Amino acid sequence: MMMNCGAMNATTPSSTSWSASHSSKIPMLLPRAICSTQRMCCGSGVHVDACVSTNVSRNAKDSMVWSGTSPSLYSKQPINKFLLPLRALVTSTSQDVPIASLIGREKVGVLLLNLGGPETLEDVQPFLFNLFADPDIIRLPRLFRFLQKPLAQFISVARAPKSKEGYASIGGGSPLRHITDAQAEELRKSLWEKQVPAKVYVGMRYWHPFTEEAIEQIKRDGITKLVVLPLYPQFSISTSGSSLRLLESIFREDEYLVSMQHTVIPSWYQREGYIKAMANLIGKELETFDHPEQVLIFFSAHGVPLAYVEEAGDPYKAEMEECIDLIMEELEKRKIMNAYTLAYQSRVGPVEWLKPYTDETIVELGKRGVKCLLAVPISFVSEHIETLEEIDVEYKELALKSGIEKWGRVPALGCEPTFISDLADAVIESLPYVGAMAVSNIEARQSLVPLGSVEELLAVYDLKRRELQSPVMVWEWGWTRSAETWNGRAAMLAVLVLLVLEVTTGQGFLHQWGILPFFH
Repeated sequence: MMMNCGAMNATTPSSTSWSASHSSKIPMLLPRAICSTQRMCCGSGVHVDACVSTNVSRNAKDSMVWSGTSPSLYSKQPINKFLLPLRALVTSTSQDVPIASLIGREKVGVLLLNLGGPETLEDVQPFLFNLFADPDIIRLPRLFRFLQKPLAQFISVARAPKSKEGYASIGGGSPLRHITDAQAEELRKSLWEKQVPAKVYVGMRYWHPFTEEAIEQIKRDGITKLVVLPLYPQFSISTSGSSLRLLESIFREDEYLVSMQHTVIPSWYQREGYIKAMANLIGKELETFDHPEQVLIFFSAHGVPLAYVEEAGDPYKAEMEECIDLIMEELEKRKIMNAYTLAYQSRVGPVEWLKPYTDETIVELGKRGVKCLLAVPISFVSEHIETLEEIDVEYKELALKSGIEKWGRVPALGCEPTFISDLADAVIESLPYVGAMAVSNIEARQSLVPLGSVEELLAVYDLKRRELQSPVMVWEWGWTRSAETWNGRAAMLAVLVLLVLEVTTGQGFLHQWGILPFFH
């Protein structure tokens, strides 16, 4: 079905810029032709005059990133100092790798890491418990860390009814396991076709098959070389980092795993196959509109707390922005010059997350006269609750209410052949680094997060993870974000006090309601 965009306000998209201090709710929108010399997504704090310059940083603020000179060195430098030269895709070199000499008699395994999701409505509450019991999801002060599980139990029970409604609306459970299993099978086939007889395993962080279950199967199969491949295109300490922390604890406790050679492909957003696959899907969906050139391409990425980026040096934001640059450049090669923007979804809790927020951006786009919007879930390679319910239902409804007349959505990659083949190439290209110290060689990955072992990556990106400063330090009166944050902290403190009383006395409303039966 063709979607008629109508007339888009020609003066709206580039009339206002969005500063790095987030003084406005929405990034500036520019036609591709304006930014083509630098491939800048102007949603990252770049003004109009910066877009036509050849030497202006894509990010006006300094970010703490690894400089690439030492595995344990953090450096507060402009992020663009460490980015690849723009237009530098990582192309496949798997055909140049002497595969037979790399494998020999070794048994090669590939471990795919993903979030996981409840498969039935009965799974929702225990899945949420596993999620919120992770210190990477809810950070408690050191003094209160013994309350991590009671707090997770409280939140999961409170949120379960609403979450069940969401999962019921998409068929009664998450399709993530089914899709990830299919991706694993297609990856296995692709590796065998490329003369790499590897076994592929799936390890979920918060639901079956758990990472621990996958590791046990890896041991039973006698795998001697393991490539760890998180199914997150961009690295973040809250996604890939959380799974790697779990792997580290498992490896340390098992003599077999200690001696097993492994390497991690921490991110792969810049690979040519991934970029081309995303461009293919975007181009196909644009064709469903009557006037494709008038459609705004709306990249929606999963958000992370701002403190992760500003205090811990999480490269997620920089990798996300560069990923979009590369996709838009690929589209430009195909004569697709649409305006585009980036926003972040799925924020929870009282702390500040990466901005601009997807919901606020959609409302503002409607006010600016945007009539046709194509949503692109950029940080997801599989359909799940955040694409099928949050984007397809909640954000679509918000867009239509905000004056956007035509809505489209690019599907997740799933088992798209170009994408799967390129993942197989990435695995093959990583084999020379299995068991080797590669983290100090940025050229091995051409990425902000270089290839390395679990321990090496955590040493670089997770060393100070638990000691992050609170993101808002100044109190403001009135109905402000700061006030909301402090109110949230006060509420959290009250919850913690109640939980302490519950735990120490064994009495209270949580016990009466059966929420904390294991503390009787």
